[in-house]
Amino acid sequence: MPRTPEENNRIRQASKEKIRAAAMELFMKQGYYATSISDIAKQGEISKGLLYNYYKGKEELLAEMVETRIREVVEVMEEATTLETASEQLEYIVNGAIDNIYQNPEVHRFYLHLQTQPEADEELIKYSYLIIEENARQFEFQCEIFERMGTNEPRKRSLYFSSVLQGSMLMISTYPQKFPIEEIKAQIIHEFCKRTVN
Repeated sequence: MPRTPEENNRIRQASKEKIRAAAMELFMKQGYYATSISDIAKQGEISKGLLYNYYKGKEELLAEMVETRIREVVEVMEEATTLETASEQLEYIVNGAIDNIYQNPEVHRFYLHLQTQPEADEELIKYSYLIIEENARQFEFQCEIFERMGTNEPRKRSLYFSSVLQGSMLMISTYPQKFPIEEIKAQIIHEFCKRTVN
């Protein structure tokens, strides 16, 4: 019996996720330029022909990885906007960001590394810019939250919040098993959301 279009799409998405996970692991381990399509196919335990069926090459694969990452950030922001108060929105961002990093520390390290590419690297710098632009949009959204909370100098407060959150995310991604996740979340929420967390 032939597969339904839904089944075909599910299989396709599962295969692409497997390829992206394999690429991420290799890009982190040996670098983007040192990783070949053959390496990725071998790591993902698929044929090179199947990989080329989904991606024309390594750069198209990286482009989709970055698009997926940006979409995840956008989804968190969109979900936050559905909450009633600015404090709830900010708390949602804190929990979402820290939980995501704790579950996938290597993903955060990879995209942080990508953001710090030298400008002379014409192939990778465009993806760095895409992530930086999305971070800038997220910062503006946070500024709006602090403004609605009635904070004095909301841009400065948002900058301080971003610094604390990003610093915590970096520490978690570097030392995931040694970082007091719940205590840090509670402290950030208490500091910025103007309420005590039990």
